[in-house]
Amino acid sequence: MSTATVSSLTGSYTIDPSHSQIGFGARHAMVTKVRGLFKEFSGSGYFDSENPSNSKLQVVIAAASIDTGNTDRDAHLRSNDFFSMDEFPQISFTSTAFEKSDTDSYHVIGDLTMKGVSKSVTLDLEFTGNAVDPYNNARIGFEGKTTVNRKDWGVNWNAALEAGGVLVGEKVTLEFEISAIRAQEAT
Repeated sequence: MSTATVSSLTGSYTIDPSHSQIGFGARHAMVTKVRGLFKEFSGSGYFDSENPSNSKLQVVIAAASIDTGNTDRDAHLRSNDFFSMDEFPQISFTSTAFEKSDTDSYHVIGDLTMKGVSKSVTLDLEFTGNAVDPYNNARIGFEGKTTVNRKDWGVNWNAALEAGGVLVGEKVTLEFEISAIRAQEAT
């Protein structure tokens, strides 16, 4: 484990997808949440621990990599009823502002783009630590979430329930667990 302090971690980073997760949860049939994740994504950014407003983040998700553990549901989510993944193969997030909210927490404001629609969202991220792994990679970690209304991006499909209510909730919680590797500096 590294003894480096947060202030020594300023630099460029690439998300390590094999040690990170981007997931979601949405209400189903008004009684429970269905959870899933995206299996393919990439991202990079610049983290300035001394002046967080200089930090930047860019994430691109392969929309077709959605996985809820149910093949039929995943196929429906990929269809025109939901994400129109043939026409819009990527979901992206590009930060526009990065603000420190307390000792280890940040508000990352940026544009979330799905189905050709971009809307500003705020990700609440917590710095979870740093380490140097056995391969001498300097790593930093963040985890967090945000809640969005899927209809804001034109994801409108639903079905009425006989007892009242709808099959799919409008609010979707996006959850992030990120491990990022610092770029090696040229010597």
